[in-house]
Amino acid sequence: MQNPYSEIFRAPGAKGFAVAGFTARLPIAMAPIGIVAMLSQTRGEYWLAGAVSATFALANAFAAPQISRLVDRVGQTRIVVPTTIVSVLAFAVLIAAANQKWPVWTLFVSALLAATMPSMPAMVRARWTEIFRGRPAMNTAFAFESAADELVYIAGASLSVGMSAALFPEAGMLASTVFLALGSTAFILQRSTEPRVRTAEHRSRGSAIRLRPVQIITFALISIGATFATTEVSTVALTKELGQPGAASLVIAVYALGSFVLGIIVGVLNLKAPLQRQLAISVSIIALTSLLPLTAGTVALLALTVFISGVAISPTFITAFGLIERHVPEAMLTEGITWVTTGIGIGMALGSFAAGAVVDAFGARNGFWVSVAAGATALVTVLLGHRSLATRQRGSDTPEPRVVPAE
Repeated sequence: MQNPYSEIFRAPGAKGFAVAGFTARLPIAMAPIGIVAMLSQTRGEYWLAGAVSATFALANAFAAPQISRLVDRVGQTRIVVPTTIVSVLAFAVLIAAANQKWPVWTLFVSALLAATMPSMPAMVRARWTEIFRGRPAMNTAFAFESAADELVYIAGASLSVGMSAALFPEAGMLASTVFLALGSTAFILQRSTEPRVRTAEHRSRGSAIRLRPVQIITFALISIGATFATTEVSTVALTKELGQPGAASLVIAVYALGSFVLGIIVGVLNLKAPLQRQLAISVSIIALTSLLPLTAGTVALLALTVFISGVAISPTFITAFGLIERHVPEAMLTEGITWVTTGIGIGMALGSFAAGAVVDAFGARNGFWVSVAAGATALVTVLLGHRSLATRQRGSDTPEPRVVPAE
């Protein structure tokens, strides 16, 4: 049996844009926590560090879909080049402002401008779709990208914090900025795999978020993102309560490992079930297993329960992006993917806030109830939207259902 992952990388240019895209997306995980690590050391005020980081994250969540919409209209190179230049320069100003103790307003302005950072996960997935649209290999490509996303969050945040602590406060942010500049440059230089612009298809079309399936999947993944962040926050609090605060990073790594492993396995399988059913099953597993960490009384049991509760995250992302590819017109694909990735980020921000509030008010273990609530919300959303997410199977003679804007 041939390795499906080796098969997808036989496509001309695939290895190059995949490596460049992985490098360019490291700032997604490195920048928010890097800002906190940098400013908490240089300014000594955690509220300021958190506020500047939140400014960047929320502004990027708003800007990224608009940038991706422009990408769909005029092409990756014409938009990614100027937006990346603005973002890199803004990050450089932010680093200088932190180091030189410039006025506080310069921190917020530079964070806002840095939010023009384009959505590299969407750009990479758009290239895979251009190569493998309508073929089983695209499921493998999306599985690889979901695994890459997991590695970004595992390695990126740890690298950013570790460098800031071991070297100097700005080290994590400096590395993040260099990765963004080099990765984006390498990515854009590979013009042969850039998706073609379908100008004629844009006539009379609005934003991808007006499509019902995009709304359903984005809202569901806001909740999934909340479960991810809530588990991390609650794990940090519970390991401290159990007297082993240093174990938090290991437990969080185990959590992401569960998702990574099953995501890789799903990419090897050629599952025949309709994607909307696969999504419902994956979200059901997340909702049910989110109850497990509530039973953990030791760090070892906590690690085991969060490992189990994380196994369905990558499969959820894989099927969600697959559904976006099926439902969103080709001329709006990058924007559609970006709305979903943005939803994950928004969910992580909301989940962190909610979990922190619950932990402060009711104790560390009760923070996991936020994951339970978020998982249930995601499941209800997917089940209610099941018919809207229905697609025909590849190779079927049944016509593809027409996607219409939400009322």
